[in-house]
Amino acid sequence: MHTTYGQFCPVALGAEMFAERWTPLILRELLAGSHRFNDLHRGVPRISRALLAQRLASLEHMGLLERRPGPEYHLTEAGAALRPVVEALGHWGYRFAASELHADHLDAGLLMWFLRRRLHLANLPPGRTVMQFRFRPRTRPPAFWLVVRPPTADLCTTDPGHDVDLYIEADLQTLAEAFLGRCDLRTAVHDGRIDLHGPPPLRQAFPTWIGTSPFAPP
Repeated sequence: MHTTYGQFCPVALGAEMFAERWTPLILRELLAGSHRFNDLHRGVPRISRALLAQRLASLEHMGLLERRPGPEYHLTEAGAALRPVVEALGHWGYRFAASELHADHLDAGLLMWFLRRRLHLANLPPGRTVMQFRFRPRTRPPAFWLVVRPPTADLCTTDPGHDVDLYIEADLQTLAEAFLGRCDLRTAVHDGRIDLHGPPPLRQAFPTWIGTSPFAPP
């Protein structure tokens, strides 16, 4: 049942559509280019699949989303117009709410999903490059693979069966801080918080491959 504040104020009416739990994160994923159900769930992993389906149906009913063959989910004009709202929330959160990360903020799978999306693909070698990531403390699943063939990058949680070019063992919080632009990757590698195993040219180039959050300062 759709809840209402019972006010004609545009703030109240807008909040009824935007501010329901999980909805801003689903919109964030749609705005970032995720259109399939499984991809949306990887970007919002702590929502149940049943509730995600419910939220998508609700967004469609409100006219913010349309379902296309595939199936794929795409924002309507009204949904896409929420981009400045989502971006403003992200910039506010970066400045005022994300100054310190706690253990319950850290999700290795979500971090890897974000890293895949923000790779500097032009800096990677031509052809296929396979990276395996393991984290401290140990995560479930215990390993992640990025299989990069510019201009595409795939994230795997089971061994894709390719030879690994570069092994990365990282402190989870350190890599999350690096993604947020609050930790220098080269420094983290130098002091052992991130260990790289592979050919020297790839180890040296690795920091140039990893992008930062769109909300991090340039």
